[in-house]
Amino acid sequence: MASNKIVSAPKWAHLDLNSVPDIKVVPPGPKSNSLHARCTKYFKGLSEQVKLFPVVFDHGKGCELVDVDGNRYIDFSSGIYVTTLGHCHPKVTEAVQAMAGRMMNCHDFTTEIKTRLVEKLAEILPGDLTGFQFYDSGTTAVEAGQRVLRAATGKNEMISCFYDYHGKTYGGVSLGHIRSSVYGVCRAPGMYMVPRPNTYRPLFTKPDGTPDSDKYIEFFDEFIDKGTVGNVAGFVLEPIQGWGGSIMPPDDFFPKLRKYCDQKGILLMIDEVLTSFGRTGKWLCMEHWDVVPDIVTIGKGFGNGFPVTCVAVREKFKESFESISASSSYGGNPMACAASLACIEAIEEENLLERATHLGDLAIKRMEKMKADHPIIGDVRAKGCLMGIELVKGKATKEPFNAAGKLVYQKAFRKGLAWIPAGHILRMSPPIVMEDEVLLKGLDIIDESIGEAEKELL
Repeated sequence: MASNKIVSAPKWAHLDLNSVPDIKVVPPGPKSNSLHARCTKYFKGLSEQVKLFPVVFDHGKGCELVDVDGNRYIDFSSGIYVTTLGHCHPKVTEAVQAMAGRMMNCHDFTTEIKTRLVEKLAEILPGDLTGFQFYDSGTTAVEAGQRVLRAATGKNEMISCFYDYHGKTYGGVSLGHIRSSVYGVCRAPGMYMVPRPNTYRPLFTKPDGTPDSDKYIEFFDEFIDKGTVGNVAGFVLEPIQGWGGSIMPPDDFFPKLRKYCDQKGILLMIDEVLTSFGRTGKWLCMEHWDVVPDIVTIGKGFGNGFPVTCVAVREKFKESFESISASSSYGGNPMACAASLACIEAIEEENLLERATHLGDLAIKRMEKMKADHPIIGDVRAKGCLMGIELVKGKATKEPFNAAGKLVYQKAFRKGLAWIPAGHILRMSPPIVMEDEVLLKGLDIIDESIGEAEKELL
C-alpha cells in the first residue's frame, strides 16, 4: 500500500535530457505530413489535439515518443490518460505477448488469469467493491454501470454534473457535456445535469469566496424535488473532471454527497475511467476523500494501453449483473486480464502510487511559481499526475483565454512536448514512471511557451 516515502522512478524508464526532447525537423515534418494526408483521405473524425498538431508517431518507450521524422518528445499525455505506466512497460508487454500466443478469446468463460485478476481487485479496491464485469471501452462500462443502477434500484432517472464526460454513446452523452444533433435533439429521458463545485469558478460560495458544498447539496435536493419525477436511481459523476480541464472539487464535496445519497436512497456511481489505477496516486481517486462508491467504472490506465475496462460494484449490488445481460464479446478476454493484472503488479512492485503522489507535489510547486510569473495563468492544479493550468485574459475577471490555450499547445509541441489541449485549459497527464528532471523539463517548456504566447497576444 501507499506510504509517505519518496520513491525513485524505475530505471527502465530513464530518459537522457541531453537527447530528449530532440527536434530534428520542424514538426509536423515531411513524413508526418505525407502519412497524415494519406490516412485522412479515408480516416475521419479526428480529435482536436490531432487537428491542431497532426504529427505521426512511430514508437514510444517509457515517457518518450518518437515521430516518423525522428523527432523525440517528452510525453505529457500518456495516450490521453491511458499509458499511465509509460509506453511499452516491460512487464505489461511481456504479459500481453505471452497470452496472445496462448489464447486470445473464449467469450466469458472462466480462465485462470481472469480469476486471479478479480481476486486481486477485491483485495486492493476500497470497501466492499467485490462484484466485477469487464469491457473493452470506457463508454461501454459507463452504459453497463447505468444498467446496474436501474437494476439495483428499480428506478430510471440519473443526475450528472456540468462539464462531466462519460463517453460518446447516447447514454454517456446524455450525462455529459457533448452537444451534437447526431445524438438526438434532447438528452435521453430521465437524464439531468446540475452544477458541481469548482474550486476556481464556484457558483455557490461561502463568505470567503470558496465553494460552499452545502449549498450545492441543497440545490440538488431542491432540483430532485422540483425537476424530476422522484424516480432517481443515482448520481453519476467524475471525481475530477478530465475532459472539462482537470477540474478539482473541494475536499468536503464527495463526503457530503455520499451522506446525502445514503439519506435519500440514491446510489452513487463514480466514473473513474480516467482517474483510476495510479493516475492520482491512489487505486481509485475517491480514496482521497475516503468515499466508497456503490458503482465505479475503471479504465484507461487499467490496461496501460490495452483496451480493457471494468465495472465494480459493492457486495450487495453484484447480483444485479445477472439481470442486465452483462457479458460482452471482448470483455475479460485473456489478453486483457493479463494486461490488467500486470499493471497492478507493476504498480505495487515499483511503488508507483507513491511515485504519482510525489510527482504531483513537485508539479504544483513548479506551477505555482509559473502562476506568479505569468499574467495569463489564472489557476493551477494537480492531484498526482492529473494536472491542469487555466489560462485567462485577466486574473480578476477570469475570462477564458482560448486563443492562448491553442497557441501554447502548438508552441510546446514544436519544442518537443506531446500533450493535450482543452480550450483555455492546458491538460497534463505524464506517465507515473516519469523522473523528476523530466517532469520539470516538460514544465519548463510550457513556461517558455506561455511567455512567448503572452508576447504575441497581450
